[in-house]
Amino acid sequence: FRIIDSVDVTTWQGCRDKAILEVLYGCGIRVSEAVGLKVSGLYFAEGFVRVIGKGNKERLVPLNDMAAESLKAYLDRRPESASAELNDVVFLNRFGRPLSRQSMFKMIKTQALLSDIRKEISPHTFRHSFATHLVEHGADLRVVQEMLGHESVTTTEIYTHIDTSTWH
Repeated sequence: FRIIDSVDVTTWQGCRDKAILEVLYGCGIRVSEAVGLKVSGLYFAEGFVRVIGKGNKERLVPLNDMAAESLKAYLDRRPESASAELNDVVFLNRFGRPLSRQSMFKMIKTQALLSDIRKEISPHTFRHSFATHLVEHGADLRVVQEMLGHESVTTTEIYTHIDTSTWH
């Protein structure tokens, strides 16, 4: 992914932004789930993250090596949180407060421009790519449904643009 490679990781913000992009793509989580990600929900040794999805539902999502490495690199350089109750928040802004959904959207738009991507791109694009790549490489649709936190497999089918009517 050109956009991930375009991030300048010489700053803590760059490390954070790369970690966000790796997590969005590598875990297929919603932007709201990325914003709400907790340090206590990162299980590096076990290879998964715990996210709180729609309807306050908790789910465990696999964490690939690239996303894990980017998260570790960011956490090593992450600034002090603004207050003790924010210590568990993974993604912080320059004031030590939780990064907002809007900030993530803006960062992705900026990185897309910097990497010369001219089509419309958003945090959701990474989730869609995650799901589509899994299905295209033979992952079971029900497993993908579980990872995405979809109530219905129909949502996952629509989401990945896979036409199951031709399956035998």
